[in-house]
Amino acid sequence: MIIDVVLNRSNKEVKEVNISNPEVTNALECNKQSSEKVKRSLVKTISWRVIGTLDTLILSWLIVGEVKTAAAIASVEFVSKMVLYFFHERAWNNIKWGK
Repeated sequence: MIIDVVLNRSNKEVKEVNISNPEVTNALECNKQSSEKVKRSLVKTISWRVIGTLDTLILSWLIVGEVKTAAAIASVEFVSKMVLYFFHERAWNNIKWGK
């Protein structure tokens, strides 16, 4: 259920009026207009992780002084933070505040 909400898989029909587009009265239609697609979130996730992992690799190398250890730290960090960021991004996509 939580994953369905994060990934926008709710099938519930809710009536609301979109102030910027009064013709749209279905909340699902309104949500489609203002939310990002999963593919976009995935691409943003991967591109940000590449930048972040390069940063971690360089910082780890400077602190530890060994490329092999720095690469091990960066590879674990790459996967774990990519998963966390993706779900963070999808959860924020469902929050209407500030849109």
